[in-house]
Amino acid sequence: MLENLSSRITSVIKTISGNARLSESNILDALREVRIALLEADVAISVVKSFIEQVKVEALGHKVIGSLTPGQALISIVNEKLTELMGQQNDALNLSCIPPAVILMAGLQGAGKTTTVAKLAKRLKEVDKKKVLVVSTDVYRPAAILQLQTLAKAIDVEWFASDETQKPLDIGLNAKEYAKKHYFDVLIVDTAGRLSIDDFMMNEIKQVHNALEPVETLFVADAMLGQDAVNTAKAFNDTLALTGIILTKMDGDARGGAALSIRQITGKPIKFIGVSEKTNGLEPFYPERMASRILGMGDILSLIDEVKGSAVEAQAKKLMDKVKKGKRFDLEDFKNQFEQVNNMGGLSSLMDKMPASIASRASSVVDEKMVKKNVAIINSMTVVERRRPELLKASRKRRVAVGSGTSVQEVNQLLKQYEQISDMMKKFGGGGMLKMMKGMRHLLPRM
Repeated sequence: MLENLSSRITSVIKTISGNARLSESNILDALREVRIALLEADVAISVVKSFIEQVKVEALGHKVIGSLTPGQALISIVNEKLTELMGQQNDALNLSCIPPAVILMAGLQGAGKTTTVAKLAKRLKEVDKKKVLVVSTDVYRPAAILQLQTLAKAIDVEWFASDETQKPLDIGLNAKEYAKKHYFDVLIVDTAGRLSIDDFMMNEIKQVHNALEPVETLFVADAMLGQDAVNTAKAFNDTLALTGIILTKMDGDARGGAALSIRQITGKPIKFIGVSEKTNGLEPFYPERMASRILGMGDILSLIDEVKGSAVEAQAKKLMDKVKKGKRFDLEDFKNQFEQVNNMGGLSSLMDKMPASIASRASSVVDEKMVKKNVAIINSMTVVERRRPELLKASRKRRVAVGSGTSVQEVNQLLKQYEQISDMMKKFGGGGMLKMMKGMRHLLPRM
């Protein structure tokens, strides 16, 4: 996510380090590079111009205080202005109304709207403990209704039946009445998307909006469209009075311009971002955390949020109790750590939230293929071997290598990693991933 923008800006900041003071002469070149980086990330020209001017005013003549270097001082200024640009803080959903709270989802076809409905429903059910009903009013796209029904079953959320012969307005009103009678807290309404904005689409969704009176009207935008996503959101906002934006496909977007432009252009907050195709791949959008990612400082807080209250945290507590009782961290526990990484969106998702300095070192010694390979190696061991790794001598290693389709050298590499992690587990008292991430907080640059 935002790889190009992040690498360009952090590179610029490094070039001005070592000067005693930030002056016009040593910052103009840096700001020129930042401007180019933002434009390449498809940030709106008006937004770039305003942002650069604000940073310039703050930075020129800015004295270096204490032990701060000019690079650190500039990071502080850029971090502050990036956060302001994207909205200062997370804007949570406003569900304070007489149930059911209706959430209307709008957007163009292909933005991932239906999948996002399921992700949001899952989050409201599991995190906010709400009773959720979903319904599709998309009677135009083939299998749209069936898609939502399938997703609803997968996340164990109730869905309201509809079909292509009905009118979207009737479906919405019937679903709201059903939700009211059956005491649902939230009703999420999936609307039809189009390949482009047209009058018929806008009139139809406006009718549904006026009739259902949603407390939240969220525009789902494909972040990979960059400036086009911003312009489309503005057109929808002129018709519907949006309450917020959800940016999808942020995990595949190397530019990220929409995240930086959309708040400024539409005046509406980004409430969530889609970070993977999995149904748990929806995160609240925190401007200060996104600014931190852009500046290469990672987002340890979001990682901790992902772990808290999840199966990962339960596994960590179980492991901690085991170690505290004097039992050893074995290869079965080691395999569980790999599986936890996969449950959190994979190694790439994890590395995306790490500070750049840590992520670069980690990615040089481990990758997604290695994670899968290590799981295969451990699966090829017997239960006794997993519990007592010291039994793995030459003949056993050869058998494990053949069974997992790897080499004896790769088996040895896994065992070496296991020993290192085992020592780390002792250091952190068996707290596993959660404690390790909390321990990384001190690695973040101070602002």
